[in-house]
Parts: sequence; C-alpha cells; structure tokens
Amino acid sequence: MAGPAVEFLFDFGSPNAYLAHKVIPAIEARTGARFTYVPVLLGGLFKATGNRSPMEAFAGIPAKLAYEALERDRFVKRHGLTRFAPNPHFPVNTLAIMRGAVAAQTLRVFAPYVEAVFAAMWEEGRKMDDPGVIAQALAAAKLPAERLMALAQERAIKDELVANTSGAVERGVFGSPSFLVGDALYFGKDRLDDVEAAIVASR
Repeated sequence: MAGPAVEFLFDFGSPNAYLAHKVIPAIEARTGARFTYVPVLLGGLFKATGNRSPMEAFAGIPAKLAYEALERDRFVKRHGLTRFAPNPHFPVNTLAIMRGAVAAQTLRVFAPYVEAVFAAMWEEGRKMDDPGVIAQALAAAKLPAERLMALAQERAIKDELVANTSGAVERGVFGSPSFLVGDALYFGKDRLDDVEAAIVASR
C-alpha cells in the first residue's frame, strides 16, 4: 500500500537542511518511501512569515545559541556525519544556488547538483554566493556549470522558485528544513524520527 507523498523543503543555506539530507537516505531505506526535494528560498520564507534565523533571533541569548550548537553536534555524532563543517562565510546569500537547483531539475541533473552544493557549503566551506566559486564547485562535480548558471537567470526558473516558496508558505512552512508527510508539517532535523513514524503509520 502506497503511503502519502513525502516532501523535503530545503534551502542550501541551512546547516540543518544539510544534516537532514544526509540522514534521509537511511529513512528511505527503512521505509521504502521516497522524499521529493523541493527547493525554496529561506529569505522568502522569513520575509513572508516574520521568522528569523536562530543567529538573529537568539543573538541576545548566548546560552540558547550555545545549546543550538550542542544539539547540532550531538546530531552529527549520533549519525556519524564526520564531513560536516561550519561554513566560515555563513550566512551565505543562497538566491543563485537555489535558482540553480530549479535549473538543475530542468536539466535533469538535480541529484548530483544537490550533492555538490551541499558539500561545497557544509563540507568544504566555500563562499557559495560568489559566481566564480559556484562555477568552480559545479565544474569540479562534472556538472554543466555554464548552462546551469545561465538557465538560473531565466524568468521561468526564477518564477518557479518563487512559486515553490509561496506554495510552501501557504502550507504552513516557515523555515528550512521542513517536511510534509501528506499535509502534515514537521519542522527541523530533530523531527525526522516523527517524519519516519508518520510514514510508517500511514501504511
């Protein structure tokens, strides 16, 4: 019996989205579900919902920021994500690489694009709002960098990312990573156990 659609709404600028991405394959293997990756623009989500990043929201609460880092480190250790490294350029403007993700879907190179950009952001610490750095990272992954970056500037691609983001807001999404199991929303990497339980329960 097929279960509900399972969606992963993500922006490369979120370290927690990277961490969730690395754990998703194991959930897929255990459940037989397949997550549909939906590129959204985190800045657009924040603007539409009044949300802010933890760095901004908790800037005056150092103990809270320290605890957020502790929880991240626990997650990394629990799942053996030894390649993760904080990006020294954080926060990075992700508009170009999120448009690139939509372009990669059009060119049917989405999966390797996602792997390459997440690795560049959260393993290699690259400044992925610099066009030259983006081009280098894509070329190193043997992706068609020039075609992707040119396509990302086309109106249809820009409009699709806007539509993804506004559609996410309409469904209650306010940040990244977010997950939808059918119409049920789960926010944050720490809800992945609940996402998996919902998938299993639906079957």
